Amino acid sequence: MDWEIYFMNLAEEIATRSTCLRKQVGCVITRENYIVSTGYNGALPGMPECLDIGCLRSELGIQHGRDKHLCRAVHAEQNAIAAAARLGTSLKDTTCYVTLFPCITCTKNLVQAGINKLVTKECDNDLSKKLLEESGVYITILD
Repeated sequence: MDWEIYFMNLAEEIATRSTCLRKQVGCVITRENYIVSTGYNGALPGMPECLDIGCLRSELGIQHGRDKHLCRAVHAEQNAIAAAARLGTSLKDTTCYVTLFPCITCTKNLVQAGINKLVTKECDNDLSKKLLEESGVYITILD
């Protein structure tokens, strides 16, 4: 099994820890084929999980793909970046494996963190893709 498939499989497994009622997303950040950080989408530490109190987005009637910031959960990529920051680990020149193409906010965070490669399974956000490409981030879409 090649490294990209291996780490994407791990990202899919990490996604199973998600507490989101709508979409489970997992993220693995690596450097030289070693895991640096991981994350999944879920509530802030110590806050109630959507699994326990319901989905804010559903309560507000927000359609899929719209107003992604109106959510209790932190995205998987943001959690992986925050976990690395808590441990004092640089993400410069790393690869991010994520099960869902990043939203524009996560894209900005990935670029700011110094991640230079993104591996994902689909590309459904042309603005994020364009921003990543303009920032010199190499993108691989797995079949």
